[in-house]
Amino acid sequence: MKNNVIILAGGQGKRMKSNGPKVLCQVQGRAMLDWVITACEDAGIEDICVVKGHMAEMIDEFLEKRGGRANVQTVLQSERLGTGHAVQMAKDYLEAHKGGNTLILCGDAPFIDPPTIEGALELHTREGNSVTVVTSEKEDPTGYGRIIRTEDGISGIVEQKDCTPEQAEVKEINSGCYWFNTADLLSVLFELTPNNAQGEYYLTDCLGLLIGKGKRANAYTSENPNVSLGANDPAGLAYLNELAEQMKK
Repeated sequence: MKNNVIILAGGQGKRMKSNGPKVLCQVQGRAMLDWVITACEDAGIEDICVVKGHMAEMIDEFLEKRGGRANVQTVLQSERLGTGHAVQMAKDYLEAHKGGNTLILCGDAPFIDPPTIEGALELHTREGNSVTVVTSEKEDPTGYGRIIRTEDGISGIVEQKDCTPEQAEVKEINSGCYWFNTADLLSVLFELTPNNAQGEYYLTDCLGLLIGKGKRANAYTSENPNVSLGANDPAGLAYLNELAEQMKK
């Protein structure tokens, strides 16, 4: 069974002051979603599911015009109840791909790259992991979930607001990119509960559920320091454009 990818693209991004979905905001003249799909295609993953939400018809129009090498289908997240809920909307897609591995990406993190996707998959398959989290190192990790490593893998991800002082010192952060064994993901995906401050279903909670079932979780540290970067407002988008310009040189 071929490996596949789910791209989360349902966000409205109110602070972006955009008239369309956040993932269609442009970096160097290209929608952020286009950057992400192209990275998947260049890594040899051409079976893609895009989870759309806010102004979904614009996502459909973009994908139709884009074309490309990938077989791209979409599912609708009519209510935005968190990352775990978004992936739940792709249940039928996941069921059809039970024999392989599923990559989950954020459609508004344009600097994910093929070496990171391929390197994380190699670690994931070599170790027989249920889940492999893509991470990066940040001098100032404020605001990001911290990776808690053990002797033979990781024990979980702790969000900023839940960190102990010791955990807050950890500089390895969650990029929001994951490889899952597809069947293992399905085994816990609908056990998620919204028992948190946001009242949302967090995909990161799947790690604890899988580890609790005796499954293996580990992290792959990307050499790309920008792999986790997204934009929440026009200033953040301008910064991504500046970075992309520097990357061309």
